[in-house]
Amino acid sequence: MRRYTAPGHGALNPGFGPARRDPGGTAFQWVRGNRLGHTGVVDADVVVIGAGALGLSTALHCALAGRSVVVAERHTAGYQASGRAAGLFKSVQADELRTRLSRRSIARVVSFADWAGVPLEVTRSGSFLIARTARHRDYLARELAQSRGWGADVREAGPALVASRLTYYRAAGEEFALWCPEDAYIAEPASLIQAYLAACRLHGVVVAEHEPVVGIPFAGGRVAGVETADRAIAAPVVVDAAGAWVRQVAELAGAPVPLAPVRHQLLITGPAPDIDPADPIVRVVDAAVYLRPARGGLMFGGFEANPLPLDPRQQPPAFSTDDVPLDLAVLRTLAAQVGAEAPAPGTAPVAEHRGGLFTMSPDGRFVTGPVPDLPGLWVASGCNGSGFSSSPALGEALATWITTGAPPRGAVTGQVWPAARRLPDRSRSLAIRPLLRPRAHGRAAGPGFQPGVTSTTRTTAPPPTVASVLSPSAWPSTRPCPW
Repeated sequence: MRRYTAPGHGALNPGFGPARRDPGGTAFQWVRGNRLGHTGVVDADVVVIGAGALGLSTALHCALAGRSVVVAERHTAGYQASGRAAGLFKSVQADELRTRLSRRSIARVVSFADWAGVPLEVTRSGSFLIARTARHRDYLARELAQSRGWGADVREAGPALVASRLTYYRAAGEEFALWCPEDAYIAEPASLIQAYLAACRLHGVVVAEHEPVVGIPFAGGRVAGVETADRAIAAPVVVDAAGAWVRQVAELAGAPVPLAPVRHQLLITGPAPDIDPADPIVRVVDAAVYLRPARGGLMFGGFEANPLPLDPRQQPPAFSTDDVPLDLAVLRTLAAQVGAEAPAPGTAPVAEHRGGLFTMSPDGRFVTGPVPDLPGLWVASGCNGSGFSSSPALGEALATWITTGAPPRGAVTGQVWPAARRLPDRSRSLAIRPLLRPRAHGRAAGPGFQPGVTSTTRTTAPPPTVASVLSPSAWPSTRPCPW
């Protein structure tokens, strides 16, 4: 038996706990009620680590497929990045697969009550994509043609349409704009987390909050479950959906994950009488900023050319999203780029300033799928800023893969889901794909590594650093635009 556990914590008891299938349905019920006890061993079909949007979606879809699921969360559901998101859903994406996933996510949140059994309020506002330079006009023209070819409802918008639908953005009239009627937002992103949480519990998922995972044991050459600070949970499938902490969790099993967490921040201005809450979203592509109505004012966010990297492994153990340093000056500088069209974000009083950590991959593609040579270990991350908005479809796709044993190739006709990934990869195409192969285990590869226990796994790629993932040479020439 091969184990990776945190120092001071024992190994997994190989016995199974008190899970049983409810004879009246497909959901699993737990002997102690829909929660874990304080001690002992529990068993499940799937353990998901991390109760953010993507983790909860994966757990919910696995439960809907008839699996028993436990979610282990070191804080509370949505406490980290998901609860601090902008809540935007965007149909126009960089390639066909991402476009189909985005449109599927929009359809899933709009119909959430129908399939999940819990109400969810979604604002179907539509959005404008606006380009103010010739170069970005050409970019949007290409987006228009390819997105239509992939089934998205996207139309060119003339100056009169833009002016008639927006109160908070005064276009000069010379811009090139696209109207995206499918786009939507969730006004308070925490409401999606609460809806996922309620639906998970409705369908028998056990969500264990304040329960950090400290070990990932192996038995018989595959994952055997997880160890938390309080108990052991036996499961043949473990999904690492720990957000900015995904690399730390994967390292408990000796798996390097090619991701870099970077800061993203946004602000919400105080209420203003001249802002119509029914206005659509605006995305100004040449400035890389977005705006939408929020709480009577405006939400404003943007993407820095050189975002602040923050690796939680370099921080104190208690580090959380609360500790991410925010810099209002960065947002004010971004706002100045659109100050002539939308002065409020640069001048109005700020009612809320918040931020979180995006998980960025070197090639702009999701890092989602099974880890080669570590059977039973899966990762759901690397969403490059779209984890919240991709979560409905991405969680559904990953759960299908887990529960059927085959990747959902039908997501894109003819799409190949590669069996391996070599980075950096400069291609702009996207696939939900397995990770880099794990490191050889001839030396300590994670906390609590047992000397003398070896594996035949071999790779030539060292674990990536934050600097290497963020290096411009590692990125494709045009990054996918998730916002």
